[in-house]
Amino acid sequence: MDSDLHPPDIPSVPVRLHKGRGATSNIAHRFARDARGAFDDGWDTLQTGSVEAEQGSPPATQVIWEDCKSAISSNDSADIPFDHSINPYRGCEHGCIYCFARPTHSYLGLSPGLDFETKIVAKRNIVAQLTRELAAPRYKPSHINIGSVTDAYQPVERELQLTRGLIDVLARARHPFSLITKSSGIERDLDQLQPLAASGLVAAYVTITTLDSSLSRKLEPRAASPQRRLRVIRSLAEAGVPVGVSVAPQIPFINDDMEQVLAAAREAGATRAFYTVLRLPWELAPLFQQWLQAHFPERAERVMSRVRDMRGGKDYDASWGQRMTGSGVWAALLSQRFSKACARLRYGQERITLDLSQFRPDFATGQGRLF
Repeated sequence: MDSDLHPPDIPSVPVRLHKGRGATSNIAHRFARDARGAFDDGWDTLQTGSVEAEQGSPPATQVIWEDCKSAISSNDSADIPFDHSINPYRGCEHGCIYCFARPTHSYLGLSPGLDFETKIVAKRNIVAQLTRELAAPRYKPSHINIGSVTDAYQPVERELQLTRGLIDVLARARHPFSLITKSSGIERDLDQLQPLAASGLVAAYVTITTLDSSLSRKLEPRAASPQRRLRVIRSLAEAGVPVGVSVAPQIPFINDDMEQVLAAAREAGATRAFYTVLRLPWELAPLFQQWLQAHFPERAERVMSRVRDMRGGKDYDASWGQRMTGSGVWAALLSQRFSKACARLRYGQERITLDLSQFRPDFATGQGRLF
């Protein structure tokens, strides 16, 4: 995403909080032909900077079915420690205000704001498509991550079970994979993950942004609580599943308990750790600033100033090698804090190694079971 292009500045209108949702508006996406704003008609109907209380009925979640053309996505980014990924859903009901994937809803003609967390696209044919792709003669196994863009265990997974279907196909094909989530839903699939872990075929990562439950409810309103996520780490570790923790994203002057999160996750059983700094591509920059004005108006300017210090003076810099960690003095200090905490807690920072040699493509379709 080009960091030099941004949607128009958001109009100065009252910010409305929505119960159980992260975004405060359905901001126009960058491909929209029209943008709506507000103006003062002289009757004091527009109170700049005001925040309206949470509404009684939160916007409902809608599932939109999609037939995907491919299940596995590839990337050649030096910033990402895996070559391929699978994401059964587009949009995410967790509502994390910092989610870098929000602007992808613009490609659907939907808002990266409330639409992103209320209009969830489910790829109904993804299990069958993955089966075909793994069985293709030219397919070569490599590290696959599930849930790298939007959470594969978000609430709709309880009913749709697309993630469970994907795990079943990968398990039959003996294909290694990793999962990343901030949901307790992963515990449902321990019956599949435990034997795969014993064979070196799976690893899991749990994101814990902060240990402050009150802050977490504002940042990621429908995700599991921080303490519940620590229990998830413990459950995975006790089942023998290699588990790491993501302390991402780091947001200046908002979540400042990185060391405490790392210590709690290590005590629960995490053996690997990584972090990223806040990323604000495209429409996410004004959306996040709306959120700041709603929840932390007294420090909003200070937060954005520090964000820009780590992004070369811009809201976001998409340059490889910098987009995940930022640059400059403050980014370097954050990196030092992370490295020293990991060394003290004896974390490994390299990714968990999985075994590619067991892959059996004919097993993906069930054919291998005949012999």
